[in-house]
Amino acid sequence: MLVVDDHDLFRTGLCRLIGQEDGLTVVAEARSGDDAVRRAAELLPDVVVMDVSMPGIGGVEATRRLLAVSPHSTVLMLTVTHDEEQVHDAVLAGASGYLLKSARLSEIVRGVRAAAAGHSLIAPSVAGSLLARLRRHAPQEKPAGESPALTPRELDVLRLLVDGCETIEIGRRLHVSPSTVKHHVSSTLDKLGVENRVQAAVKAVREGLVSDEPGPPQLN
Repeated sequence: MLVVDDHDLFRTGLCRLIGQEDGLTVVAEARSGDDAVRRAAELLPDVVVMDVSMPGIGGVEATRRLLAVSPHSTVLMLTVTHDEEQVHDAVLAGASGYLLKSARLSEIVRGVRAAAAGHSLIAPSVAGSLLARLRRHAPQEKPAGESPALTPRELDVLRLLVDGCETIEIGRRLHVSPSTVKHHVSSTLDKLGVENRVQAAVKAVREGLVSDEPGPPQLN
């Protein structure tokens, strides 16, 4: 894991606390976006914990450049306060999660583990404002062009991803097992051409792929 933050006290403290968690290892620290990109190119970390606001290139641009040199890394953004446009830009840059610095350590650790597992975790207050902003700017009609050939079940799953549901909640609502949910999520991400659930939700809202009304129940 690579931890990126220009505030030395916060960065070193977070590294120490995360390093005490089972299965998590901090391989490097960075004080700036430029430094983060260089370290990522050298170390190819599985997860990068990235501060949003830093001198020089900010966390959003650093994320974009970092993923270009280390495409298999996943980025968890941390910020003091959430800003709709900033969150939106971070997700489009490739961030897999977005949490407030005021979050409990357990939540940050959960976000790191989710990112490492290929999932995403966004603070509820952040997710709500992000999707609200996307809905305000969503097209009234689907854009011209070929839409992804999603099955009815995959559309059900995508609709719940837009609602911010995790695997267990999706399984409960659709009456299927977590493993079945993961299979449908993986297939949906592949068809949409996105890397994670957050990007899938963003694309679904921006391109009008799902309606606000739930579809009819589908047999598994």
